[in-house]
Amino acid sequence: MDPNAINMQPHSLEITMEVHQVVPPPHKSTLEKLKTRLKETLFPDDPLRQFKGQTWKQKLILGAQYIFPILQWGPNYSLKLFKSDFVAGLTIASLAIPQGISYAKLASLPPILGLYSSFVPPLVYAVLGSSRDLAVGPVSIASLILGSMLRQEVSPTKDPILFLQLAFSSTFFAGLFQASLGFLRLGFFIDFLSKATLIGFMGGAAIIVSLQQLKSLLGITHFTKQMGLVPVLSSVFHNANEWSWQTVLMGFCFLVVLLLARYASMKRPNLFWVSAGAPLVSVIISTLLVFGFKAQNHGISVIGKLQEGLNPPSWNMLHFHGSHLGLVIKTGFVTGIISLTEGIAVGRTFAALKNYQVDGNKEMMAIGLMNMVGSSTSCYVTTGAFSRSAVNHNAGAKTAVSNIIMSIAVMVTLLFLMPLFQYTPNVILGAIIVTAVVGLIDVQAAIQVWKVDKFDFIVMLCAFFGVIFISVQHGLAIAVGISIFKILLQVTRPKTMILGCIPGTYIYRNIHHYKEAVRIPGFLILSIEAPINFANVTYLNERILRLIEDYEAEEDVKKHSKLSYVILEMSAISAIDTSGVVFVKDLRKAMEKKGVKLVLVNPLGEVMEKLQRSDEAGDLMKPDSLYLSVGEAVASLSSERKGQSSSHF
Repeated sequence: MDPNAINMQPHSLEITMEVHQVVPPPHKSTLEKLKTRLKETLFPDDPLRQFKGQTWKQKLILGAQYIFPILQWGPNYSLKLFKSDFVAGLTIASLAIPQGISYAKLASLPPILGLYSSFVPPLVYAVLGSSRDLAVGPVSIASLILGSMLRQEVSPTKDPILFLQLAFSSTFFAGLFQASLGFLRLGFFIDFLSKATLIGFMGGAAIIVSLQQLKSLLGITHFTKQMGLVPVLSSVFHNANEWSWQTVLMGFCFLVVLLLARYASMKRPNLFWVSAGAPLVSVIISTLLVFGFKAQNHGISVIGKLQEGLNPPSWNMLHFHGSHLGLVIKTGFVTGIISLTEGIAVGRTFAALKNYQVDGNKEMMAIGLMNMVGSSTSCYVTTGAFSRSAVNHNAGAKTAVSNIIMSIAVMVTLLFLMPLFQYTPNVILGAIIVTAVVGLIDVQAAIQVWKVDKFDFIVMLCAFFGVIFISVQHGLAIAVGISIFKILLQVTRPKTMILGCIPGTYIYRNIHHYKEAVRIPGFLILSIEAPINFANVTYLNERILRLIEDYEAEEDVKKHSKLSYVILEMSAISAIDTSGVVFVKDLRKAMEKKGVKLVLVNPLGEVMEKLQRSDEAGDLMKPDSLYLSVGEAVASLSSERKGQSSSHF
């Protein structure tokens, strides 16, 4: 590069660039500002925009449709749509029935509760939910967490009634928490579960769930209730004398069949019905084998008799007082967050595929009310399951009527088909669970996280190993804690960059990213990429003073000219508090003592307003200290500097 280019840059800017005046934002009252901030925070989607300009009658209709989405699409429902929903509903019912029984056992609950939870909640969601593809029911991770947290204080075998009461109470608090988040528009809380956290958590939980099924797959009678990797493997090998070769053989055969069916559906999506129907077919075949060969007398354990009839009421079993209240609130909170995150993520995934919108806050209220109603009708925590929703989507579901069809199929099963499950072996339920959760281990996503962000990869590993070696809830808490620590680091240690000019342009960029960017002699141009607040002002002050010292110490800078201007590019500073304002004023004073002028470039509306209010002496916001762009500032100040040099001589 021509060495004269650096010296000529300010003069060329001076000739061609027009300097514009920085205009302060329009005045707003404190009430108006508060209203705007609350609207941006709680109502970014502006749900009331559809009511503007409507008559009272239209507003009532729109309000009813907003609360009950079924009123929006129901009047236009047709026989053609019903045919698609009918096929999809029967297809997911074939998957929901065996999965429901399996997941209830995973939660240490009576198997019948899995069917109860596949009957009432889908009906509630069909009325309140906004997703066309979400298939509602019990899910593996929430079942695992519910059972493991309650077992810490109550044994499901020694005190089954109390355990059942705590499960229903936890479900109620999970629903209450979920509905409250939606009603208060506080859905951003679930965003603290980052993508990396969920990948690690789901993968670790899938491994723990699978290892827990070794009890059923090997026929072990005495098995640990702990969830960690070490206790589970110790229990498996310490009880090797309880292994049943008949159980192992049956479990291995059906597990291979189920995994092959899943693999076939993944490779060819049009074969979705293979993986959807495989669990129910496996249950039927295994039940016939056990019944025909009297296998229950040869070491293969079976479910036993299940209660016939529809969901009995359970509101009298809810516990809102007593020594276990803290446990059910904590369990409800954790299971509510996890199931809510999974349900909304699944709903949004399939909505994007079909190009329609899912309202996150409405989904929270729908899932929350669904669980609150479910807790009073002998159901435990439910949400939108990914495996069933994928089958529902691939089967051609058009509306939430597919959930209604599924519920009717489950109802028929509860009323007339329960005796058929008496001889269903527990080993087949374990195989179904393993097949369902193996898809939660997403190796490709983990590799992508490693490529994109190494810190996120550490968070993912902490969630993964925390779940495996400690516990499900503690692993999740550790990962969330590290994620919050990462956010705090970004807030307290914001990036502060030195900018240089791209030759031949008025564009200024980070000199460490753009090697062609050159510094302007006598100028130190800095950019801060974060809000300035009490948490980072000390760091920013030390960082900027150190950059100034380093700049003045450089030999090539000394040869051209001493430092005359520090330009602070503020377009990335979205907010500033009282401590931040004091920092800017103190920085200006520190620069004056050095004989250096502090210049502010493009402060945003709120930042500029606060600086202006604090500038009682009028020194900080002078017209010659405030510019719209770095290029304008360099052009104007270079002209000023040139004029001062001419008058001096």
